[in-house]
Amino acid sequence: MQKILLYYKFTPIKDTVAIKLWQKALCDGLNLRGRILISPHGLNGTVGGEIEDLKKYIKMTKEFPGFKNTVFKWSDGTREDFPKLSVKVRDEVVAFRATDELRVDETGVVGGGKHLKPRDVHKLVEEKGDDVVFFDGRNAHEAAIGKFKNAVVPDTHTTHDFINELDSGKYDSLKDRPVVTYCTGGIRCEILSSLMINRGFKEVYQMDGGIVKYGEAYGDDGLWEGSLRVFDNRMTIDFSDHAKTIGKCSHCDGPTNNYENCAYANCNDLVLICLKCKQNPDLLYHTETCRQSAELGATV
Repeated sequence: MQKILLYYKFTPIKDTVAIKLWQKALCDGLNLRGRILISPHGLNGTVGGEIEDLKKYIKMTKEFPGFKNTVFKWSDGTREDFPKLSVKVRDEVVAFRATDELRVDETGVVGGGKHLKPRDVHKLVEEKGDDVVFFDGRNAHEAAIGKFKNAVVPDTHTTHDFINELDSGKYDSLKDRPVVTYCTGGIRCEILSSLMINRGFKEVYQMDGGIVKYGEAYGDDGLWEGSLRVFDNRMTIDFSDHAKTIGKCSHCDGPTNNYENCAYANCNDLVLICLKCKQNPDLLYHTETCRQSAELGATV
């Protein structure tokens, strides 16, 4: 039986190349596929394979002192949800372009928001009601198919956009309110919450374990609504058989949570499209420019 592991750990890493070589050899030896990013700030990975092999991977990864307390989250899926194994070294494990601002020590991100378990998120809402703000730490296209009810969704195409969004002043009215940041597995909020605190947000929390852990605890019977965008061949996952469909087809405006890769090979964007519109090949393009570029390439 196969599963997928999601995990991250913020801890100082002096020799990133050595960690890369070790992680690649470890995954190759256990026949795991997935994506692992390593930076001087820590580790971020998603890998799939046989459960017993994944358990061995967890045990061996935790043998590195900095990764000893890493929390590994299990998700449904298989090795085949990833085309290959990719292990890379980057300046940041999440590309906020905050290399000079982010501070990390042996305990994790310095100056981040307070971690809240899913049950504690509910307690906060019970205590402070509508004053609580849910702040989406993902890209806007992810929130298009699933988000927390009444959440603030920043205008972000990539994670690079967050600092400009925060510095724009459009969220200054939230600085005195309790803000709960959330993202897929928690890693983006580790950084985002610290960036918000640095900019004067006074009461900032982060959802411990992200949407994944919240979905395990409450499914679709809590404050979450819709589907979760994931970054492998599954594209999206639901937490129950009664998940709400909040996404809208980019062509007919009908309900959908179906994303497709743009049919223009040089475009890296996705098309949110219903199954009916998907039958028309001309609609499988992110923009009209993509369609025209594809046609031009075909005639050359």
